[in-house]
Amino acid sequence: MAVAIKMKLNEKLFLRDPQETKLGRKIIQYSILMIDEKGFEDFTFKKLADRIESTEASVYRYFENKHRLLLFLLSWYWEWIKYSIDLKIMNIEDPKRKLKIALETLVDTSHHDNPETEHINEAILHRIVIAESAKGYYTKQVDEENQQGLFLTYKALCKTFHTIMLEINPSFPYPRALASTILEMAKSHVYFSEHLPSLTDINFKQGNSEAQVKKLLIDFAFGLLGSTLFAAKPENGQLPGA
Repeated sequence: MAVAIKMKLNEKLFLRDPQETKLGRKIIQYSILMIDEKGFEDFTFKKLADRIESTEASVYRYFENKHRLLLFLLSWYWEWIKYSIDLKIMNIEDPKRKLKIALETLVDTSHHDNPETEHINEAILHRIVIAESAKGYYTKQVDEENQQGLFLTYKALCKTFHTIMLEINPSFPYPRALASTILEMAKSHVYFSEHLPSLTDINFKQGNSEAQVKKLLIDFAFGLLGSTLFAAKPENGQLPGA
C-alpha cells in the first residue's frame, strides 16, 4: 500500500499545509492533473473545486492564490529531487562518482512516478516543472518572495551540486552558475527536444531521451570542470556505475 511522504516546506507557501489532510492532498493531486491538462493560465480554483466536488472557498483555506499553489508544487518537486539525491550519495566519498550519481538521479527521479507518494505523480509534476516553472520566479514579486524564503528548496538543491563541483575542482570560478545551469538544462532541453528541436541536440524522436539528457549533463558538467569522469576504463571496458 502506498504511503504519504511529507516534505517539510516553507510555511509561507500555504495557509494550511495540504499534506496534513485528505482534502489538502486531494487538492494537490488534482491541481497537478489539471495544470498538466489545461496549462497554468487556464487553471482556476473554481475549476479545481468543481473537479474535486468541493467548494472554491475550501481551496482558498489552503492557498492564498494559484501562484502560491504553483510555488508549493515546484518546492515540493525540488525537495523531492534533493531528498532522492541525498539518499543516493550519502555514503559516496569520491566527488566525481557523487556528481555522476547526482546527475543521473536528477534525470531518473524526474521521469518516474514514485508509488510512495500516492497523491503526487512525479512524472506529471515533472512536465509542469518543465512547462510552468519560470512562472514561479519570473514575476514582479520575486524579490519579496525571495526575502520570504519561498525559493529555498531550489537554492538548497543548487548548493548540493555546486558543493560537489567544488570538491572536484576547488578553483572552478563558477560553481553556482554551473549548478543552476545544469538544473535548467535538465528540464529545458527535454522541452526543446519535443517542441523546439533546433535548439537542442537531444533527439526526442529517437526515443531514449533520458539517456541522452544524462549524457548531455555529465559531458557538460565534467567538461566545464576540466575533469574526466574516470581516469581509465577497467579491463572489461565498462565505466564504473554505468
